[in-house]
Amino acid sequence: MDVRGFLAILATLLWAGAATPQPNPVDAPLLDILEKELRRNFEALREKADPKPYFISYAVTEQESWGVSASLGAILNEMRSHRRYLDVSVRVGSPELDNYRRVQGEVPQFTGGVLVTLDDEPDALRRRLWQETGRVYRLAAQRLTDITTRTQVKLAATDTSHDFSIEEPSRHVEPRAPLKVPEAEWTARARSLSALFSNYPLVISSTVRFMAQRETRSIVTSEGTRVQSGRGYARVMFNAQGKAADGMNLGTGESFEAETPAGLPAAAALEKAAHAVAGDLTALLRAPAVEPFVGPAILSGRAAGVFFHEIFGHRVEGHRQKDDTEGQTFTRSVGEKVLPEFLSVVFDPTLRKLAGTELNGWYAYDDEGVKARRVNLVEHGILKTFLLSRSPVEGFPNSNGHGRRQPGREVMARQSNLIVESSKAVPEARLRELLIEEIKRQKKPYGYYFEHVTGGFTTTGRRGVQAFTVIPLVVYRVYPDGRPDELVRGADIVGTPLASFGKILATSDRPGVFNGYCGAESGAVPVAAVSPALLISEIEIQKKEVAKDRPPLLPRPDAEGRPR
Repeated sequence: MDVRGFLAILATLLWAGAATPQPNPVDAPLLDILEKELRRNFEALREKADPKPYFISYAVTEQESWGVSASLGAILNEMRSHRRYLDVSVRVGSPELDNYRRVQGEVPQFTGGVLVTLDDEPDALRRRLWQETGRVYRLAAQRLTDITTRTQVKLAATDTSHDFSIEEPSRHVEPRAPLKVPEAEWTARARSLSALFSNYPLVISSTVRFMAQRETRSIVTSEGTRVQSGRGYARVMFNAQGKAADGMNLGTGESFEAETPAGLPAAAALEKAAHAVAGDLTALLRAPAVEPFVGPAILSGRAAGVFFHEIFGHRVEGHRQKDDTEGQTFTRSVGEKVLPEFLSVVFDPTLRKLAGTELNGWYAYDDEGVKARRVNLVEHGILKTFLLSRSPVEGFPNSNGHGRRQPGREVMARQSNLIVESSKAVPEARLRELLIEEIKRQKKPYGYYFEHVTGGFTTTGRRGVQAFTVIPLVVYRVYPDGRPDELVRGADIVGTPLASFGKILATSDRPGVFNGYCGAESGAVPVAAVSPALLISEIEIQKKEVAKDRPPLLPRPDAEGRPR
């Protein structure tokens, strides 16, 4: 018996085993409907279709959210949403070669993330499942034909791993929990917090946003996976914008994340954050602009987390290792040194809290129904593995629970909670002393301290420059002669990854946490990056673009009765 035949039979046997009723203490009518219809459609296609599917999965993502935004004490908008999205995956061919294979960098897209009913109404749901399964099957069959033709006339791929991995089916069902938000309390809080920005004349525009969401993902597969898991997400965001005298647009911001609204900071802490955002922007608008610079710097823990997320995390996502259009920075580096030996990197989606802060990148099961797990990706500078979905990479035939997507996108290997660990950690005061010593050693007039960043982006494709940009908000010049640190504006951190890693000299002994959302081919997914502050011997800064228009010509309107 050949391999393809064996694997196809294996998939059928797994489904047959899963069809046996299983005792379940949690009532899950949606899973029951999905499972019954999947069985019907899978058996019908296996009997009548050519080529035959060897795997089908149904995933329904239910999102319930509420949010409010305000500016200068007035409500801008209120948002309320409750939706369910259906994603259908059909694989034809065999795990060795199927319709999801990437050819010349193409990213296959079959699912559409269509809306389905919020009610667990069998007839309405079954009709939608039937329509989407037929549509996705036709696309899958056509693409397999195209791929088979192209592989016969193109050079063989350098990565010869299979297109899909065989995994143990998961069985885990949590009850669906409704979203609970004290709406009146947060509406009033958004008003009062946004009104604080009225006290800062140089702030041109500002917003305070609050949002809370509850998400439940229900997944069934023809192998027998039956998973229903959920999580909450709450966030407060402050943003302020202004324009410097030379036309440079500047902004500052801050955000706080938790699983539920109750986990967000108390009112006094949020007021303090609002004043800090407005105060930082006011100071930045009066600060001198930077000039291009190459030299030593310290990245705060939060800034270092973004630094690692952008220049390292994206380059160890599994699908990039088997795509010949990618730069494949680390594809051939397993077992080799890729970071200083005092650094280790872990991805752990099972961790919900670290350093007193809730982490945004946690989940119990990934979006393929594979159980989340800790991955020791770099140990003492040595690369051990990659982030893996059920798309294998040469030498790594199985998922490690990092298949992720937003509804309507196809699953790919993505980051979760990135954690940088250091065996060369010193107190932050000592790290600053080391920065001063490095400035003097290099005979530089100053170095830099990057306190707060807003995010970044990177290029991983082979056709582009292997480069990254990290976007700082609050940056200081550090002088070696004892002068006070000087706030500056208009700096972007740029560079290339391999050159940057070797210039990390030491770290602090306190981790900082950056929470956010990461956007890539499979959409926006929640992530966290945790790192101690980094001392870097050489960092490159470029100047931000300066807009052509000048600050507002008209005087700012003041609130009635308030002195100008």
